[in-house]
Amino acid sequence: MSLPGESTWWFAIWMGLLGSLGALVPACLVLFIPDGWRHRAMPYLLSYATGTMLATAVIGLIPEALEHISIYEVGISLLAGLVLFFVLEWTVIWRHAHGEEPVEEQPGHEHHHGEVPIKGMQEKTGMLVLIGDAVHNMADGIAIGAACVASPGLGLVTTLAVLGHEVPQELSDFTILLSSGFSRWRAFFWNTLSGLGTLVGVVVAYGGLGHAEAIVPYALSVAAASFLYIGLADLVPGLHGRMGAAKGVWQFAMMIAGMVTIAALTMIPH
Repeated sequence: MSLPGESTWWFAIWMGLLGSLGALVPACLVLFIPDGWRHRAMPYLLSYATGTMLATAVIGLIPEALEHISIYEVGISLLAGLVLFFVLEWTVIWRHAHGEEPVEEQPGHEHHHGEVPIKGMQEKTGMLVLIGDAVHNMADGIAIGAACVASPGLGLVTTLAVLGHEVPQELSDFTILLSSGFSRWRAFFWNTLSGLGTLVGVVVAYGGLGHAEAIVPYALSVAAASFLYIGLADLVPGLHGRMGAAKGVWQFAMMIAGMVTIAALTMIPH
């Protein structure tokens, strides 16, 4: 593959599309698993998603933010993010999720989105995931755009690094959206829209806003807060409620596998 001598708008846009939509292609395969298989596999996929989400926050986003701002600023941003997502869950998103459907699914009740939510998970969990992922994607896009300004080679390397960690993250997002009651095509639509945050970040950074790169560590901290909030407040309690003796071991193993996946991907230079 030959790279242009210097970055252009078209090159930056292509890198943004590769970093956002490119990750959706392998991850969306989970949407085409037959319903019966997917419902049986969902507790284990959800365990994997929990591991990737917690690890992305703790060993991916927070350390990267600490490379650019002080631990005090990261801590304040994390707390602000946790409060933000608590308020979102408590007010607007909570009302949207509960205004039409009861919290608990009644026996024989068919969920109007086409998927039956995993016990303990509601649509607001999926909405919070989409918001947090959009923030994370925009921060990735700013990093790609800034790298493209430096050189096409650095832009490509940064894009590939983003693509590497986004594939398991998008798999996690699809799993959580399906588990919280989204239909397959609704999950695909909203996750694609969230993924376009990467392209927005590229345009903002490459367009020459001088402070675009400076907001990256704060955006990463807020994204980390969203992943921690979702993982600990919604996903982990749901896993506890589903654990039997044998299944619990496999769910725990899948959660560790998700953590190991992200740990390995963070070693990729970017």
